[in-house]
Amino acid sequence: MPIRTIIEPFRIKSVEPIRWTTRKEREELLKKASYNVFLLDAEDVLIDLLTDSGTGAMSTAQWAAVMQGDESYAGSPSFYRFRDSVQEIMGYKHVIPTHQGRAAERILFSVMCKKGDVVPNNTHFDTTRANVEFTGAEAVDLLREEGRHPEVIHPFKGNMDVEALEALIQRVGRARIPLVMLTVTNNSGGGQPVSMENARQVSAVCKKYGIPLYFDACRFAENSYFIKLREPGYAEKTPKEIAQEMFALGDGCTMSAKKDGMANIGGFLCTNDDIIAQQEKNLLILTEGYPTYGGLAGRDLEAIAVGIQEALHEDYLRYRITSTGYLGRKLTEAGVPIVQPPGGHAIYLDARTFLPHIPLNQFPGVALTCELYLEGGIRAVEIGGLMFGKAAKMDLVRLAIPRRVYTQSHIDYVIEVLLEVWKRREDVDGMELLYEAPFLRHFTARLCPTAEVAAAAR
Repeated sequence: MPIRTIIEPFRIKSVEPIRWTTRKEREELLKKASYNVFLLDAEDVLIDLLTDSGTGAMSTAQWAAVMQGDESYAGSPSFYRFRDSVQEIMGYKHVIPTHQGRAAERILFSVMCKKGDVVPNNTHFDTTRANVEFTGAEAVDLLREEGRHPEVIHPFKGNMDVEALEALIQRVGRARIPLVMLTVTNNSGGGQPVSMENARQVSAVCKKYGIPLYFDACRFAENSYFIKLREPGYAEKTPKEIAQEMFALGDGCTMSAKKDGMANIGGFLCTNDDIIAQQEKNLLILTEGYPTYGGLAGRDLEAIAVGIQEALHEDYLRYRITSTGYLGRKLTEAGVPIVQPPGGHAIYLDARTFLPHIPLNQFPGVALTCELYLEGGIRAVEIGGLMFGKAAKMDLVRLAIPRRVYTQSHIDYVIEVLLEVWKRREDVDGMELLYEAPFLRHFTARLCPTAEVAAAAR
């Protein structure tokens, strides 16, 4: 049935109040937070689009499953329900729970990588890159050319450049590449999907050289639905069938269950390799917990077991993709530059084009996130020069939509605020960096508007 009016495929059973603030209050709060929206208190944010990670609303079925949580230290039945649910979709032999996705990344790369290694990806996300580099390995992005241009419309802009992958393997040698990773959907690349054909080609190259292929599977359900909508031959398949076909092309995955696991905490690491799995479990015990709980309560395992299946429901996916697309379409109609076409979990503003008067070394993405908060209490996140430094190919501002949290009226409010900022975009000032941490600096960085820095210097 064609959707004319977008409605949420759920009823609201419980509500949480959100607090209005004045412009003057927000000016003071942002200055106190050193112009880094990560440092704002959540209660001072009206619409929080900082991330879709762990910020979703759980369903009645998930809350019912929580009550089944068995908190036994070892061999909990909650673990086996969790494992079976994951294996039904991913199909991998070993399922290792972790407290969240970056813990899975740390364990995977700590076991498989060493100094001098090279890890190719379509685009590494911030924690992925940091965990690769922490081992002394090099994280290399191999995004196809169309994915590097926000304005270009292509159905699968998250695809890896397969020719570049093979050229990299031949240049550095197979021995220096412990694994290849494919991120679905490609978060840092604008939430863009990867096609089944591209995954198949990447898998073929990996098999040719005997290199394991791992998926960063955080948003696998959304990627599967985009394949259903856009790739020939998949219209009649269910999102679950598509996901199963894609995971069969790989040797394992990392997963933040805070995304398409529909849970507030948790993640896991999967592999088919018995030796690697044992090494990963040994490290898990050292830093996360016993392999049947991995840093999670039994109730969290139960919530993930249900949520990862719910993420594949077509009614939910249709609504989510349609609602996000609505936001993107309204902004595009008004001339606001975004990454095209709209992604599944977020809209990405092209900050370089939005604020062309701000030099790249003055962080146009950070400036735009600050202006969105000042104008309407909206918190977004910069994905660009502050997050990735010199490795940034674009300066984007991500508006990540939490799952099953905000209604269409909230989305309309976001549009209204964005259009106000767009009207007076020439008045937005750049930012100077005052403090940075050695890793993942965007979380704790302190900044100041360039005009204030200049005034203080006079």
